Amino acid sequence: MKNAIETIGNLIDHQSVSFISSVDEEGYPNTKAMLASVKREGIRTFYWHTNSPSMRVKQYRKNPKACIYFCDKRFFRGVMLKGCMEVVDDDAVKREIWRDEFSVYYRGGVDGGDFILLKFTAETGRFYSHFHSEDFEVE
Repeated sequence: MKNAIETIGNLIDHQSVSFISSVDEEGYPNTKAMLASVKREGIRTFYWHTNSPSMRVKQYRKNPKACIYFCDKRFFRGVMLKGCMEVVDDDAVKREIWRDEFSVYYRGGVDGGDFILLKFTAETGRFYSHFHSEDFEVE
């Protein structure tokens, strides 16, 4: 694939929904639809916001292995990224990512609620387009 970062980044930036997967205590994958990530650094690092008491936060703290998926249903193509998800409760990072519209989900705001971040770091990926899949390393 020519210029994976640009091609995949473009696909990701045009999606309003993303899918994140965690591993439960019995070793089964658990997948959840989420809004698009709130911050992206290339195709290696992604951030989502969530509620600190959520099931996913508990699962990622026990087992950080994760998978994320972005799907462009219009052109029937997608990208899966595998790596690790970190639960971020660092105040400086939370303030950097906080947006006023998040108040709908976190009434206590950035400091007084259950606002927490998930940070995904990709290691490998698989891109599907035009009836062809291609594995790649994320650098």
